[in-house]
Amino acid sequence: MEFALVTPLLMSVGLGTIELANMALVYTRVSQVATQVADNTSRAKQATGSSGAMMREYDVNDAFAQVSLVYPGLDLYNNGRIIVSSLEQNSDGGQWIHWQRCRGLSTLGNSKYGTQGTGSTGTSFAGMGPTGTVVTADTSSAIMFVEVYYKYKPIFFAIGNTTSPTIYRAAAMYVRDDRDLSQIYNPTPTATSYTC
Repeated sequence: MEFALVTPLLMSVGLGTIELANMALVYTRVSQVATQVADNTSRAKQATGSSGAMMREYDVNDAFAQVSLVYPGLDLYNNGRIIVSSLEQNSDGGQWIHWQRCRGLSTLGNSKYGTQGTGSTGTSFAGMGPTGTVVTADTSSAIMFVEVYYKYKPIFFAIGNTTSPTIYRAAAMYVRDDRDLSQIYNPTPTATSYTC
């Protein structure tokens, strides 16, 4: 009799523990996605003989494709969105988002810090990141700033006040080596440009 009375409570506690563990795992994976894409796009380049290495649309697409290979269970492009921004210095010495590429559900939102072209002139744009931890690019360099949105789907039941919370994570990495920052290239054969 006592067991029958306690069983629903024990089941709720057990399933809730599993749900919390799964949510923590998904938060960790989404954070790892942001770090991986920032790292891969900061290293990507196509060497040229006459100038700095080119950043190509192909390189961005390659970084996007790796997410599906490394984290297939997330099904990120059907359940989330990745935004890659190239944070650089403008000609006035201020910060600007030179180019931006997005892939996934646009309904989850845009970058929290601006769209492509933000800060193209002047010095009013402070950089990217939360207040107190804003990152800024140095002269003739760039920072790959990556933001990931992900719509969490509970296994058993929602924990908290929402049925499907949206997880947000961001990561930033300095570009390695010299890179031609004049544009993002798309040489033949051309690749899909995931503009935002």
